[in-house]
Amino acid sequence: MKSNTIKYISFVLVAIGLWSCKKDGTDLVANVSPAGTLTASSTTLNLSLATATSPAVTFTFPAPVVTGVIVPVTSTIQIDLKGRNFANPKETVIAGTTYSPTVAAINAILLSLDQKAGTPAELEVRLKSAPSPNAVTYSNVITLKATAYSAFSWIYAPGAYQGWAPATADSLVSPDSDGKYLGIIVFPTAQLEFKITPVKNWDLSYGVLAGSLSSAGNAANLTAPKAGPQLITVDMNTKAFKFEDSKIWAMTGSATPLGWGSDIDMKFINDGKGTYKVTANLLAGELKFRADRAYDFNYGGGGGNLVFNGGNITVAAAGNYTITLDIPNLKYSLVKN
Repeated sequence: MKSNTIKYISFVLVAIGLWSCKKDGTDLVANVSPAGTLTASSTTLNLSLATATSPAVTFTFPAPVVTGVIVPVTSTIQIDLKGRNFANPKETVIAGTTYSPTVAAINAILLSLDQKAGTPAELEVRLKSAPSPNAVTYSNVITLKATAYSAFSWIYAPGAYQGWAPATADSLVSPDSDGKYLGIIVFPTAQLEFKITPVKNWDLSYGVLAGSLSSAGNAANLTAPKAGPQLITVDMNTKAFKFEDSKIWAMTGSATPLGWGSDIDMKFINDGKGTYKVTANLLAGELKFRADRAYDFNYGGGGGNLVFNGGNITVAAAGNYTITLDIPNLKYSLVKN
């Protein structure tokens, strides 16, 4: 009897549940239209540094139609190189139904996709519509033609460390020409003062006044906080600047003239690529790259590939070499001059 009662109660509860779902069924379902047609104001883009802040193109698409339960729909513009099938696209979430990326933004996408400046390329663009992870739809694909430009620009830092000569001063680089520059300069002891110049002459120079960069005649020289390599960041928009300690990268080994335990310092190249370079006479032997003349951070390797704390790098023949250390990409090169 008890068993039959429990079964009856269970049946009633299930029946009530089914009736409730049926009654409220229309309120539990969200119907979302698939991604609509994507259009572009142009399919051939003219990119240049002079128009960097202008819109490069305007993408337009219809708003998703949602009926039943209202759910949020995420609209995302995906951009990738033609032929990659959007395997690893650059994505931008869009709040409305139009998107107008600037020339600089499209140029940055091209460069981030390993397209070289001056080389024509084709991009594919589509709309991704996602009310939920398991209900994603895509629009038609638009092909754009564009050629990236070099966005790098430089300012210079003549100072006591190099004889106050603008023509040979170290540079600071802005990878996007957005007024924000950085670079590493090695300051010898008691040679810490310098100024900033937009070009390699003294026609216009910036020192420091009241804590900010200033071109006023009474502006003092900038002064590095201490000797050694300093990462310098300068924002010409706000006239702010700062110093940060940086590492010295050097070579050591039996292939260097003084052998293991001695170092040939390498120079950081302020070109936005994060590489170090030096030209030196090497012997047949082995070498490694190390930071701050110690083995706490060192790279070895072979075949042009760097390996952290890896084996020694072989130098097959003596001669004068240009050596490049590319830490961001874990690469090195030894080119005999």
